Amino acid sequence: MSADQLPGLVQQVLWGAFVLGALFGAVAQRAHFCTMGALADIVTMGDWTRLRMWALAVGVATLGFSAMAAAGWIDATDSVYARPQLIWLSNLAGGALFGFGMVLASGCGSKTLVRIGGGNLKALVVFCVLGLASYATLRGLTAVWRVETLDRAMVELPVGQDLPSLLQHVTGLSRPLAVALLGGSFGLALTGWALARPEGRSADNLLGGLGIGAVIVAAWWLSGVHGHLTEHPLTLEETFLATNTRSMESFTFVAPIAYTLDWFILYSDANKLLTFGIMSVLGVIVGSAVVAVATRSFRWEGFAGTEDTANHVVGAVLMGIGGVTAFGCTVGQGLSGLSTLSLGSFIAVAGIAGGAVAGIRYQAWRLERLL
Repeated sequence: MSADQLPGLVQQVLWGAFVLGALFGAVAQRAHFCTMGALADIVTMGDWTRLRMWALAVGVATLGFSAMAAAGWIDATDSVYARPQLIWLSNLAGGALFGFGMVLASGCGSKTLVRIGGGNLKALVVFCVLGLASYATLRGLTAVWRVETLDRAMVELPVGQDLPSLLQHVTGLSRPLAVALLGGSFGLALTGWALARPEGRSADNLLGGLGIGAVIVAAWWLSGVHGHLTEHPLTLEETFLATNTRSMESFTFVAPIAYTLDWFILYSDANKLLTFGIMSVLGVIVGSAVVAVATRSFRWEGFAGTEDTANHVVGAVLMGIGGVTAFGCTVGQGLSGLSTLSLGSFIAVAGIAGGAVAGIRYQAWRLERLL
């Protein structure tokens, strides 16, 4: 590729991220896709329907990612999720903070964007506070605390922390076979469980599970295949175009919210460029808004009172700190990360689930005290 062709390819990656983000937002708004809601349904009502939707999305994302990896198109080790450095305590503790915070804030990062598109002003406040907290945890005061404490509990693995890399290292299997065995088994198991009962095959569950899973796969292809240059025409280095991490990316919604705020605030700074993550954030809001208006579900909504405001602000802070510390959110670690079969993603998701259950129990306890 010549240097003259580079700007055009960057634009394709950016607009592709926006379109895929809009599809994510539209599907999530229409199908009520929400990880926190799925966990709340289980804890409060014993209803596993929405968790089956989430499991279907993870299954589809894993099968799609593994198929591309087995074909040699992409490699998990080109993402931030499969690095050899396993920061297990950060994954676990950060996930727990994020999970507790998303309950207080009425939804995770992706749900916040979807709710903004639906007219929820509380979500707009969460967006701003979450962005500030996550930026501070990327580069500010809480970043120093994170690096000097939790991140020190690190295990240096001989290969990438994705399960196929570890299996290949231990057994000597070929890379494609290791990916196909583990990715295929995990993806099919989740998909089978999700579809095993009639409620898992409802229209909303199929739309949410298949739609969200397919968008995650498409995002991996856009960043890891279409936006991948084995040799940048100017630097002569391997490059993944328009990504904040300089790695292959799919969707995640904590750090990108921080980068979006940064881009808005410092727009006149020529060094602040649009990225894959920023465009996906904007796309989710637009896609959700289009569906909300089309289905006449768009409603302006504000805070009910002081306690409601405080809960959302505290929850947003916890999500911002926890999401960056855990290296992702319910989408970043729960969908994109799990699709790579990363050990850290499994740990982070366990932390998120545990934190969310604790948050739901806490809210129930608070309600009982008020009654």
